[in-house]
Amino acid sequence: MDGGGVEAGTTAAWMARHRGMYERATRHPFTVSIRDGTVDLSAFRRWLGQDYMFVKEFVAFLASVLLKCCRQSDGSDMEIILSGLASLSDELSWFKKEAEKWSVNLAEVSPLKSNTEYCRFLQSFSEPEISYVVAITTFWIIETVYQDSFAFCTEEGNKTPPELLGTCQRWGSPEFKQYCQSLQRIADRCLAEASADAARSAEEAFLRVLELEIGFWDMSSSRS
Repeated sequence: MDGGGVEAGTTAAWMARHRGMYERATRHPFTVSIRDGTVDLSAFRRWLGQDYMFVKEFVAFLASVLLKCCRQSDGSDMEIILSGLASLSDELSWFKKEAEKWSVNLAEVSPLKSNTEYCRFLQSFSEPEISYVVAITTFWIIETVYQDSFAFCTEEGNKTPPELLGTCQRWGSPEFKQYCQSLQRIADRCLAEASADAARSAEEAFLRVLELEIGFWDMSSSRS
């Protein structure tokens, strides 16, 4: 992977080094089935309910990233992170509308095992000992996996069902890609200034996100 047009840095090197795992996260059979038009719509409904639960936890995670930004950086990243936090209100509203359209009762949704595991990982970022560089790298790769996965479903030749195209365009849009690239530039700048130990911890978080994303897609397909 070339980092989506961002000048090569540490994150691009990781994406190349862990290419197989990155592709397992971004070309998972679940999202590939959306692109191919073979997706089981009950699996999509499951994903919808589970991802709504995840996004609610993601709000608290992003607030912790912002807090670390305020305390551990010069503050120049704040506007970018704030824009991501502000967009989550609209995102939660979108999930509620989609759930109604797909007859998913969000009040009855309980997080499945893989979702609970992912949310527990996000909760750990409230700990003050986790550095800003690890947090911003984690934020970047979470967003990038979604952007890359759903952009694939909108590329030329897709057979994505029309009723799912709006979902794919939401995260697969050029605007969201530009946002992910902004986060990548921040992560690369922070990594360039980080200690070897901090950079190692950030790479471990990067890999952990890929594992958790693969598990989340698996869960959407199989209730695991």
